[in-house]
Amino acid sequence: MRTLAILGSTGSIGRQCLQVVEELRDRFRVVALAAGDNVEELAGQTARFQPELVALASAEKVAPLRERLGELGVTRQPEILWGREGLNAVATHPGAEMVVSAAVGVVGLEATYKAVAAGKMLALANKEVLVAAGALVMDAAARSGVDILPVDSEHNAIHQCLRAGRRREIERLTLTGSGGPFLKWSRARLARATPRQALRHPQWKMGKRITVDSATLMNKGFEVIEAHWLFGLRPEQIEVVIHPQAIIHSLIEFVDGSTLAQLARPDMRLPLQYALTYPDRVPSTNHRLNVSELGKLEFRPPDEKKFRCLSLARQALAAGGSLPCVLNAADEVAVSAFLNRRVRFSEIPEVIERVLEASTPMPLGSIEDVLSCDRQARSYAAHVVETVRKKKRKRQ
Repeated sequence: MRTLAILGSTGSIGRQCLQVVEELRDRFRVVALAAGDNVEELAGQTARFQPELVALASAEKVAPLRERLGELGVTRQPEILWGREGLNAVATHPGAEMVVSAAVGVVGLEATYKAVAAGKMLALANKEVLVAAGALVMDAAARSGVDILPVDSEHNAIHQCLRAGRRREIERLTLTGSGGPFLKWSRARLARATPRQALRHPQWKMGKRITVDSATLMNKGFEVIEAHWLFGLRPEQIEVVIHPQAIIHSLIEFVDGSTLAQLARPDMRLPLQYALTYPDRVPSTNHRLNVSELGKLEFRPPDEKKFRCLSLARQALAAGGSLPCVLNAADEVAVSAFLNRRVRFSEIPEVIERVLEASTPMPLGSIEDVLSCDRQARSYAAHVVETVRKKKRKRQ
């Protein structure tokens, strides 16, 4: 039985992860959970899975959680911690063999790094970890000799395909993306896109930020950076193709010309189960793919002039050093501003580009360096957002 600690248990990926655990209860035991401030959801999870330790984002939620656990009849309550200390304690829990990193944003970065450094297997769903601190995390994994199992459907697909070949035999890999809700929109129409429209992803149900990132194609840009670190490939070996049906999750072309692809319905429970049970494959109740019913599968190159975020991500990767960290921070600030109707959809890449242009690539030698870079980039991005807003008001 594999013991698990989950960072971000009340988020979309965390909840789906626990669905997999519930279906395969004879294979897993949950020993620690870390959440934000969703007391009701965490209380329910605690009652069902009986972890030894839980963590919340803030201390003021501890008493309400204890009260709710009492109402649910949980007589043997877990240890409850909060904040940075609590998140790190969950990530390094001595009873956990595997840590699922599903916390949104850089809040989960330090804890994930500590989990890897402590020798925990890692099921990685937090994009910020490798985008902001890829070199540090991969070095820690190499020193600890631990596996990093990607949960993103695209990288999970590559990982699965690589079981038929070796990394040195890869010619190139192709990451697929649905194109998001605005695939067929004109640039003029994109300028008027609303948050509600951006959050209507045609294939996946995800959190708000990642859904907007999918609409701008920044999500694909992040995945290029992640693939570079996960699979040790040069940026020019990593391509992106738009595949609206989201059936083929990624492809590998090997040096002999053979191409392998992984196909499945768009359901995050499948890559989660693969990561959690690796190296085994076990039966599940996931909806099966019927190839005879697929019909037409479409592929097209991304329009990087209309969706500039993908190009900005490639530029940050090429520059290296602190620039991918800056990219991530600027994107998070810009997306938040869009969701709060402070900037237009078309202004998201403008904010990110201006922050990148003002930044000089610097080496990041520690997690503290990464977090400092992140704070500085967020501060400047917030300033750029205000500048863009003032410009917009003048136009009006």
